[in-house]
Amino acid sequence: MSEILLEAVDLTKHYGSVEALGGASFQARAGEVTALIGDNGAGKSTLVKCLSGAEQPTSGRILLEGEEVHFDSPVAARRAGIETVYQDLAVAPDLDPAANLFLGREIPRKGILGKLGMLDKAEMRRQAVAEFEKLGVELQSTEVSIGSLSGGQRQSVAVARSVAWASKVVFMDEPTAALGVRQRERVLDVIKKVRDKGIAVVLISHNMPEVLSVADRVEVLMRGKRVARFAGADTKLEDLVAAMTGALVQEEAV
Repeated sequence: MSEILLEAVDLTKHYGSVEALGGASFQARAGEVTALIGDNGAGKSTLVKCLSGAEQPTSGRILLEGEEVHFDSPVAARRAGIETVYQDLAVAPDLDPAANLFLGREIPRKGILGKLGMLDKAEMRRQAVAEFEKLGVELQSTEVSIGSLSGGQRQSVAVARSVAWASKVVFMDEPTAALGVRQRERVLDVIKKVRDKGIAVVLISHNMPEVLSVADRVEVLMRGKRVARFAGADTKLEDLVAAMTGALVQEEAV
């Protein structure tokens, strides 16, 4: 069984009188894709925000490689090796893929030029091309603005950016939403390659066939609490639907 890299234990989160999480638990393992599913309002987004530092839980514990951690911001989570691919991608459409890969982590030129704020664009492009090749990301050009690329290519760049900087965990929020069939396959292939690098991938998705095609494990949330866990290879679509609707409740480890 793979090593547990990130774990939530009995997390609660209150917004005034509203309880978004009511004792949620979760595990992400090295070299596996763990799907986090649930109906709208189940608490998926809140749980991910707590685990990635965007929100702080009201109570409960977060463990990274077995050690309790407290992320007071997404920057703190990134420093610990945790990256997030948001549904809106958070890319700069006017910049090229290399500039997006190094967004916020730009490489300055050496010497006085770097001190004057000039960037080493050639080195950034060289490293970006190498990273894209490692993940099998195919782009029509690395020198055009990312806004001119297809939806699948933009999504692949966003995934590659997170993978380039993540050493432990990558959260992917609906990474194939609004993509065509061929584009979805491209992104799912990239996700598998990320997993094969030993990184824990957390996939948040409403697309159940997609979940079953790529997930090694599935965890189900309902009303702010985990209600079921499945091994991906042994799971049927009806099992996931039953767990999401409350027809099946099981909290056995897999």
